[in-house]
Amino acid sequence: MKVRRFTIDTTPLSLSRDFRRIWFGLLFTELGWQFALVAVFIQIKGLTGSTSAVGLTGLVWLIGLVAGSLIGGSFLDAYDRRTLLMLAQVGYAASSAVLLAGALHGRPPVALIYGAIAVTALVSAIDGPTRSAMTPRLVGEELLPSALALNQVVWNGTGLIGPAIAGFVIQRFGLAWAYGVDLVTYGAMFAAAASIRPMEPELGEGSSSGWTAVKEGFAFVRRSRLLQSTFVIDLIAMIFGMPRVLFVFLADSQFHRGPAVVGLLFAAPAAGAFLQALSGGWVKHVRHQGRAVIWAVAGWGAAIAAFGLVGRNLSAALVLLAVAGAADVISAIFRSTMLQVMTPDHLRGRLSGIHILVVTGGPRLGDLEAGLVASWFTPTISVVSGGLACILGAGLCAAVYPELRRHHAKVKPPG
Repeated sequence: MKVRRFTIDTTPLSLSRDFRRIWFGLLFTELGWQFALVAVFIQIKGLTGSTSAVGLTGLVWLIGLVAGSLIGGSFLDAYDRRTLLMLAQVGYAASSAVLLAGALHGRPPVALIYGAIAVTALVSAIDGPTRSAMTPRLVGEELLPSALALNQVVWNGTGLIGPAIAGFVIQRFGLAWAYGVDLVTYGAMFAAAASIRPMEPELGEGSSSGWTAVKEGFAFVRRSRLLQSTFVIDLIAMIFGMPRVLFVFLADSQFHRGPAVVGLLFAAPAAGAFLQALSGGWVKHVRHQGRAVIWAVAGWGAAIAAFGLVGRNLSAALVLLAVAGAADVISAIFRSTMLQVMTPDHLRGRLSGIHILVVTGGPRLGDLEAGLVASWFTPTISVVSGGLACILGAGLCAAVYPELRRHHAKVKPPG
């Protein structure tokens, strides 16, 4: 029984056919996206040789994400979520096709890559919130932490395997193969979404659309300091403690290796997160979820700062990145659980959109911050200072938002 407490709870997969199909669709599409992510950073570095140019991908992504969040927020809770999920896959595939065409060209304009990134970000602001808003209705509130832990297994399992394979594929066969893999995998989620039951919005306020719907979502956040605190602490962690944009440079200058090591550096945080998610059966027993988030973010920052100080020791670097990833997945599970439990269904699409804006926008701002600091000083200073700032920021957030420290889960899950 003690072992089962620490192994991941797969009950949502066995009880909900539709959740199971979406989960497997996500597995394939996320694996493909990891190929594209590594390829974009390597391609822009090869075209420009500039840390700032690679870091600028973060700003481009954020612009697309904000635009998508505003557009998506106007209709996410007003239409069938299954249909929205299918349309999002078509948008993803179109953007991936542009990246593939550019790679086949040889030396595409950097602006073309930036444009494709922006479109992908815009579509993600519709795809991610739609899937998130569907989850509570697919599995129920009591199984929600377990379902979110299973999603973390997908994101971090693909984050572990994808970059490692992508680095090898790019080094051996070229960028076009990585983008080609990304393109074909979107068919899996499209097929999964097409096979589930429609999910029309619930009657009531969910029928609102347009700018009014967008304002309703942000107004709900303004009224909840607890939700605000989960967004703020995640932004702190991702803006200051996310050095992934520097991996392509550290692989050359610090570890003296090629694209294969770039893939390993990308994969290491996901390795730790994947193992943590697999042992996540205990998450449904945690009542002080806010405290868990605070300590997890502080642990993330400490591991990142230590990573910046390892010098040429690649093994130690990979271990520390794995520790950081393990801490991050704990924070992600509890922040997502608090959001979904506290939000009524007719607002879940819009609130999930704001959540996705923070969760995926933060790392992009982190890409920009890390790239700029590295260009002003050195990549090592950028990594270490970011990790320390993350620890300090977690403490400040805990002081400013006592609601986060005091949050106690009200619903006791089974087991």
